[in-house]
Amino acid sequence: MPDLRQTRKKIKTALAVLLGVDVIAIGILVSPLVGSTESRRQQLGQLWSELQTKTRQVEPLKNLDKKVVVADKQITEFYKQRFPSEDSQIVTELGKIATENGVSIEGARYKVLETGIGHLAPVEMEAELSGNYVSLARFINALERDNTFFIINSIALAGEQKGPIKLQMKFETYLKAGA
Repeated sequence: MPDLRQTRKKIKTALAVLLGVDVIAIGILVSPLVGSTESRRQQLGQLWSELQTKTRQVEPLKNLDKKVVVADKQITEFYKQRFPSEDSQIVTELGKIATENGVSIEGARYKVLETGIGHLAPVEMEAELSGNYVSLARFINALERDNTFFIINSIALAGEQKGPIKLQMKFETYLKAGA
């Protein structure tokens, strides 16, 4: 038969240890080091808010590796479709747009500049055009919407009371270098 005195002593020791742990836990709970329940709730709310903010900030970075691949394909397609490889393509496209919109090209000059970023050579252009106001407006709109990438820098109108309106336009585009 087991010794009850020894077992009773072990139980009393265990109860004393548990009572000590309870006293320490209550002391920590009410101590100024931990703070009040309200301050802990406020801190939890603040930390939750920070977590939500950080999560929203990193949201665009999800699947970044896939987005880079898609962007690379889009850039390649953009270069293929929007930048001509020969300067004759630029002049042909300009003539086509002018004809479609009832505008006549009085004169045009272009200058291919040194190749820059992205293996593109800037092409500065000047053109003297004539037509009625509506056809010139349509021409400008068509030029801006064309698949060939044109950037209009300046437009100067000159006209007489009778006859067509003269338009002097400076714009630029880009050539694929080394094509």
